[in-house]
Amino acid sequence: MNSTRRKLNLILVPYLILAISIIAGYTFLHWFLFIKNQVFNVKEEILDFLIPMALPWIPILIWLRPRIKRLSLISQKGNLPGLYIFIAGLAIAIPTAIAQSYLDTASGKLTKLTSISHIEDQESTKYYSLQNFYIDKLHIGVKSHFTVTGKNNEYFNMNMYVVLPILNNVTDTTSQKSFAWYGIRYSKQISNKLSTEEKEESFKEFATESQKDFDNKDVNQFVYLEKLGTTSDLPQYLEAIKENRTFTGSSSTILLPINTPFETRNGNKLAWLLGTFVGGIITWIIMILIPTLQNEEIIEEKPGQEFMEGISLLIPRKHNLISTLIIDTNILIFLIMCCAGLGFVSFEAQDLLKWGGNYKPSTTNDQWWRLLTSTFLHGGVFHLLTNMLGMLFVSLFLEPLLGKFRFALAYLVTGIVASIASLYWHKATVSVGASGAIFGLYGIFLALLLTKVFSKEINKAFLASTIIFLGYNLLMGFSSNGIDNAAHIGGLLSGFILGLLFYPSLKNQVDIQPIEDLKPETVE
Repeated sequence: MNSTRRKLNLILVPYLILAISIIAGYTFLHWFLFIKNQVFNVKEEILDFLIPMALPWIPILIWLRPRIKRLSLISQKGNLPGLYIFIAGLAIAIPTAIAQSYLDTASGKLTKLTSISHIEDQESTKYYSLQNFYIDKLHIGVKSHFTVTGKNNEYFNMNMYVVLPILNNVTDTTSQKSFAWYGIRYSKQISNKLSTEEKEESFKEFATESQKDFDNKDVNQFVYLEKLGTTSDLPQYLEAIKENRTFTGSSSTILLPINTPFETRNGNKLAWLLGTFVGGIITWIIMILIPTLQNEEIIEEKPGQEFMEGISLLIPRKHNLISTLIIDTNILIFLIMCCAGLGFVSFEAQDLLKWGGNYKPSTTNDQWWRLLTSTFLHGGVFHLLTNMLGMLFVSLFLEPLLGKFRFALAYLVTGIVASIASLYWHKATVSVGASGAIFGLYGIFLALLLTKVFSKEINKAFLASTIIFLGYNLLMGFSSNGIDNAAHIGGLLSGFILGLLFYPSLKNQVDIQPIEDLKPETVE
């Protein structure tokens, strides 16, 4: 059995077993315990994100870690087992979390009700359609809610939760019983540094704007209704119900209007699930091909050492200064947006636009800086993690070879070209993400592999896998409406051209060994 096959059997097979077991096992338990049988209530944020992100690490540390230790990952630049464990954990955690989000929408049943009073006779489901109903806009419940977020509590968030009784017909307004509630939420964020008087004035303006929108809203226009689960908004809606003095003793079921076709409720979640899972496998195979396999017993290291090594990847050092600064900048901007109360799993397009997203009507209106700022924004935590993992891997090869200046130039140029390509293709879409620039770096990597700047061993190990990786991601982009393939292609082509331009000055640098940080020394 050759070395490559031994490594795949020793590390890839256990990784696949772990990944499939965790994703499938937790998804089944989530469905069986909390969706089908509703054993007890747990916040959706915990089920859909916190548990999936924490779950893989224990089995990885117990089962996969000793096998990773069989790889020769010690180099003159430092220890790399932490990187392998870190990527293995995220490559399982990300599709696990996406699977839960897909489960929430895909498993939801649409119950058709001839009238809202029948909701009490039916088994509780996630979605409802109504044939006959009357939504009472005169007898409403309203609850104002204020929060402070951001670093040093710099943002003041104003929220207004409105509930409207859903009745069978207009004559039911005298029955003093609502079978369900139609929910609306208004929100606005201001600076917490404003004085009390300024905050009060801002709230009055917010209330006036919300009232105007409410008065003009046609609450009868919706495709179907989604039942609000155990989310952070639920307590505020329940308080709004208590503020309604007319319909006392009514149901606490809150239904939110959805104005898109029911068939599109899953969005691109399945494509993202398959994409991140397969992408993780491809990345893991590439990483296994890099080091040699040693036969000696591995000396146990101090508990937590791999975690600290993983964290150290975010600390700028001489050989990866620019790439680490870019990664840290992307993460920092994301965390600031989270602290500002804009979300975590995903951000609204309007918020991304305010923070510098690439949007043709705005960008072409003398706001060309958006071509660059959009490359440091991400639509949510999964978008950020997948891009930063791709950045982390390719930068290990390119930055030591290109040098700091050329690497920084390559990232900025390909990122801007990718934004221009997106601008040309999308007429009215807010585009964000570092993926265009990252595809540009992979384009440079591909050009240098084809021109044989790297050693024969590197070319043999990575040329085919890089082409497969790029082809797979582009194919996923063509099959998913949520992926900006125009930016990917623009970045890839511009990066490939840059790689060819860099080639003459690199081909004679025989002393540079870009794989030095990854290719381990043979243990005698």
